[in-house]
Amino acid sequence: MEDEHPQLSIVVPLYNEERCVKELYDRLTNALLKTGRSYEIIFIDDGSQDSTYTKIMDIYKRNDHLQIIRLRRNFGQSAALAAGFDHASGEIIISMDGDLQHFPEEIPKFIAKIEEGYDIVSGWREKRVDNFILRRFPSMIANKLMAKLSGIDLRDFGTTFKAYRASVIKNIHLYQGLHRFIPALAVPMGVKIAEIPIENINRQQGKSNYGIYRTIQVLFDLLTVKFVISYMTRPMQFFGKIGALFGISGFLLCLLVSYQWFFQEISIQHNIGILILGVLGIIVAVQLLAIGLISETNSRIYHEGPNHRIYHVASINSRRVPYEPTYN
Repeated sequence: MEDEHPQLSIVVPLYNEERCVKELYDRLTNALLKTGRSYEIIFIDDGSQDSTYTKIMDIYKRNDHLQIIRLRRNFGQSAALAAGFDHASGEIIISMDGDLQHFPEEIPKFIAKIEEGYDIVSGWREKRVDNFILRRFPSMIANKLMAKLSGIDLRDFGTTFKAYRASVIKNIHLYQGLHRFIPALAVPMGVKIAEIPIENINRQQGKSNYGIYRTIQVLFDLLTVKFVISYMTRPMQFFGKIGALFGISGFLLCLLVSYQWFFQEISIQHNIGILILGVLGIIVAVQLLAIGLISETNSRIYHEGPNHRIYHVASINSRRVPYEPTYN
């Protein structure tokens, strides 16, 4: 493969996708050749337990545009995507699932939208065909909550099929499970985000790797994303506000008991419950303020220290000269 850096990088995490990878690579290649741009395809084997790695290595031996990253174990989709983003060299980086539910033929639509001046283009599964109770309904609620919390008017945060400018995605540090919320994590950067409709079909081969537990995870992830967006660099604002609420409430309750004891000669024993509640409020306030200070310290350490990766690579197969651009 030529040493010049490609215009496009396609990042695809794979986990037990032995039945899909050959067709996926062929369709990706056909779609990318039609764009007339230089490209690379990055497959990340996320600890597959079937013959996925063997099959993609067979493809690699016969093709120059493929890069393979093999992780030491199954780290999850966020980690696999982070590995792909870290090793991608393209000016535009496109991520997608490896189970053929995303159409490679739709890649030109993402490129065209990026060229309109957008920094992130997210796919929108306009007509979803998966299970309503287990997937579509929980996803609808999560999408509405995420749009409200982040202030981004997207209808589908969950799909992996997205396009990014390299200068954006390489400056986003992914946490475990937060890959579906990348547009929200990019909000502090002041990026321009667009959404385009994409096809959505049931898996034609293999079995879905997702279950109902993912819904519960997403709800917790929503809280994490909201904290990261609003308070990651100033956690004291979060814990301080709650602490102040408890502290003021506790102080007023204690003041009420003291007033009744001094001026109304009401025995403290008659208000022992209120007194205990007031003291508890003050104690909780002090604890929350302490947590806020500790979080402020940890935040400074995090932002001033080196980036810690959430994955570990077992091997990399690539014919491209390693490239690690630095973006401001």
